[in-house]
Amino acid sequence: MNDIYKNEWKEYVDVCVVGAGHAGCEAALASARLGLNTVIFTVSIDSIAFMPCNPNIGGSSKGHLVREIDALGGEMGKNIDKTFIQSKMLNISKGPAVHSLRAQADKSDYSRSMRHVLENQDNLTVKQAEICDLIVEDNKVKGVITNTGTTYFCKAVVLCTGTYLKARCLCGESITYTGPTGLQAANHLSQSLINNGVRLRRFKTGTPARMDKRSIDFSKMEEQFGDERIVPFSFSTDPDSIQKEQVSCWLTYTNEETHKIIRANLDRSPIYAGIIEGTGPRYCPSIEDKVVKFADKERHQVFIEPEGLYTNEMYVGGMSSSLPEDVQLKMYRTVPGLENCKIVRNAYAIEYDCLDNGQLLPSLEIKIIHGLFCGGQFNGSSGYEEAAAQGLIAGLNAALQVLGKDPLILDRSEAYIGVLIDDLVTKDNREPYRMMTSRAEYRLLLRQDNADLRLRKFGHDVGLVSDDDYKKTLDKEKMIKDEVERLKSVHVGGSKNVQEFLEAHNSSTLKTAASIAELLCRPELSYEDLYVLDSDRPSLPNEVIEQVCIQIKYEGYIERQEHQVKQFKKMESRHIPDDINYDDVSSLRLEARQKLKEFRPLSVGQASRLSGVSPADISVILVYLEQFNHKK
Repeated sequence: MNDIYKNEWKEYVDVCVVGAGHAGCEAALASARLGLNTVIFTVSIDSIAFMPCNPNIGGSSKGHLVREIDALGGEMGKNIDKTFIQSKMLNISKGPAVHSLRAQADKSDYSRSMRHVLENQDNLTVKQAEICDLIVEDNKVKGVITNTGTTYFCKAVVLCTGTYLKARCLCGESITYTGPTGLQAANHLSQSLINNGVRLRRFKTGTPARMDKRSIDFSKMEEQFGDERIVPFSFSTDPDSIQKEQVSCWLTYTNEETHKIIRANLDRSPIYAGIIEGTGPRYCPSIEDKVVKFADKERHQVFIEPEGLYTNEMYVGGMSSSLPEDVQLKMYRTVPGLENCKIVRNAYAIEYDCLDNGQLLPSLEIKIIHGLFCGGQFNGSSGYEEAAAQGLIAGLNAALQVLGKDPLILDRSEAYIGVLIDDLVTKDNREPYRMMTSRAEYRLLLRQDNADLRLRKFGHDVGLVSDDDYKKTLDKEKMIKDEVERLKSVHVGGSKNVQEFLEAHNSSTLKTAASIAELLCRPELSYEDLYVLDSDRPSLPNEVIEQVCIQIKYEGYIERQEHQVKQFKKMESRHIPDDINYDDVSSLRLEARQKLKEFRPLSVGQASRLSGVSPADISVILVYLEQFNHKK
């Protein structure tokens, strides 16, 4: 503990949350809502739920996370429903497993609305202060110390430091030692973590320039509209209450002239000049990376998105960069519609300290420090949604630990959140982790439309979901079940009117009687179409009809995945003793032994997902566990 920060003032609370970004907000709200005296620290109260990069929430796979956060009792879905300016369901031409909601936010309004929620939450105190030191005794966290020397003694700490730890921003040759958008960096906590045995590494991310709307020629771009019928993120939001006029986004493209300017100035990019130490995100690359790594591409998409209703700033999506300002201006002005653009804020890269691999339990508690939980970009992820999901689980589990209860751990078969955390805990991630639908092997079961049916019970059991909200989910579940059974029991024969109906819809006529459910399985027939043959059907909400149709149309695929989940659960239930000595497990390959000793997996299933552990190694472990249990 650094004596320079000591003073006589002390506070006593249950939980301290460090950082008030998307992870910190969810962590603090979860803890406070479970009745614990919680304080959330931020370097600037004006930056609560700040959106330093893209002005949107959701998107492919990320929309799943937001829905799951909401189903568990989190706040992000409710907040974006209050502050969006455009909403769109993505991937609707594909199957329901990859449908994902995305909404443009009014960035200022989003932050202001979340701040209002935090400031009015019982048991929660918002405090502007930099945390400079952790108090750790006997490998257990006891409190934190602020930059002014005040000590906050507590029973658990949740680190949600985002991109602020020893942050520096780079724009060409210009380097500023600040957090995002010039906000104060947190320069002291890293050393405290290192002193307590926590391993850190450097990651980097970036953001594109913001343009003055008045300098953009939108006539040269393709207008992008929101959905005609807006679907809310939160299961608690009445869809009718959020139908409103939406603003447009715009699509344009880079070209060979853009790429020529970038290639000619790569030596001035901190990324390629070797100035940046941190590793950047593979799936959200800078425009320099795109031009270099995808040299065969003649153009790249550029989305022009409004940052809010009361600002002229426009976000240039797809063109993040750390090139110098003069090069940025030349580069952007080659893009159709941006020929006369004026930059309001330069693009820049930011690098920061974050947690190295292998140090987290599935509860998001640091293995070597009891009571120290972590969420968000500090864990090596990227994105607002990934951060909020981890923050919710970290804050919840910190509170549950203080209350003497078991942690909530969702596995890969239960939630995208489970996939996200499992990957962060078990994978040897070398770059900022981004959630994608392809990472979820059971994605047909883990759809964004059924997050409430999957997760409301967990949220209710831990105390974050009210009895009324949970009852609504149970009622919805019953309506779905009853309607599926009813459709399977209602049959139609080969009467003239039935055959004429089928012919009119380009569907094969019937040779024998069929249930309405069997007809609904035909891709050319919809639930609405079949009303002609099933006029006695009950009046049901749209979200119930959606679930009924998915369950019937994809029944075979769903049953197959449910069988796979049963096999998965068997491996997850095979626990590995804490005191296992992997040096005693003969026939294990050296790499596998090293990884197993480093990560200390809790189950055979978790071990099987470690990088460097092969199926043959798992077989060896299974044999050893049988012998181990037999000796017992």
